[in-house]
Amino acid sequence: MKKIIFSFVALLFATLSYAQIEGKWKTIDDETGQAKSIVEITKKPNGQYYGKVTQLLIKPANANCTDCKDDRKNKPILGMEVIRDMKKDGNEFTGGTITDPKTGKTYKCNITRSGDKLNVRGYVGFSLIGRTQTWHAVK
Repeated sequence: MKKIIFSFVALLFATLSYAQIEGKWKTIDDETGQAKSIVEITKKPNGQYYGKVTQLLIKPANANCTDCKDDRKNKPILGMEVIRDMKKDGNEFTGGTITDPKTGKTYKCNITRSGDKLNVRGYVGFSLIGRTQTWHAVK
């Protein structure tokens, strides 16, 4: 009986943690397939999720986001908050934005988790018009 209860509790915790996105993720460029950076996603007290660049794996042409249009303009990419205001909605995280420091453009964002991978979709207008990157968990 103890084994059954232990198995049930372990399965419950595994299921609950499966849909979480908190942690460190290696970003992969969807065009080149190269690892670009490490982004750490955290949940703030307001219940929303934010992600900031904690390590650059490829040295960018410019270390600052010169093309950003908001409070990130001319700020260093390292330490930059690139994901903002994501909210958990079932097994998906929506309602937030993601900024591409290379171009300075900000997009609406949806994130879903599949095992040790995040599918990060940035889009303008409708989710159908956009692109998806797959990020990998950093252990």
